[in-house]
Amino acid sequence: MPSPDNNPALHGYVPDTCQVALLLIDVLDSMEFDGAEAFAPRAQATAARIAQLKASAKRAGVPVIYVNDNQCGRWRSDVSGMLQQLRAQSSPGRAVIEQLRPEPDDYVVLKPKHSGFYATPLEVLLLYVRARRLVLTGFTTDQCVLFTASDAYMRDYTLFVPQDCTDSVDPDDTAPALRLMQRRLHVDTRPSESLEWAALQRS
Repeated sequence: MPSPDNNPALHGYVPDTCQVALLLIDVLDSMEFDGAEAFAPRAQATAARIAQLKASAKRAGVPVIYVNDNQCGRWRSDVSGMLQQLRAQSSPGRAVIEQLRPEPDDYVVLKPKHSGFYATPLEVLLLYVRARRLVLTGFTTDQCVLFTASDAYMRDYTLFVPQDCTDSVDPDDTAPALRLMQRRLHVDTRPSESLEWAALQRS
């Protein structure tokens, strides 16, 4: 994962085409909560679609940003330590973590609350990569995805939440959350296969 010291985007250089960013929200999770056993198989299927979307984004030169809860529960935790601990555990979320673990050129932002913008450097990072359009994926639709989308909307980002790349612990909560985002936040919820990165990158 790029660091401020060796990442050229944080020293004034940014590609001209970086007008969109892909966010993976809370996909690195041990899923040790009530309902996880039923949720995990659906999450794995969703993760497979997110992985395909991520691969196409990287081919198009779109920055990939993980926005994740601090799973270790300690303020001094670091990304590498968190990932090492999560991958060492035998948990319902391990298969998703293995499917979607960050690559060296991905960004990772740890968050303390539901929204990816609250008390994190996400907004500054998006400024440096010149992203004004955000594609939000991950878990859960009715909580962290919704709260992040709400904060992004108040910051005037154009938003996409592919309906096949997000899910909720209770499957009945996903569709209402997507409808709410459509109506109130003007979110585009077309399926991931309908997204065209080249079109999203154009000014």
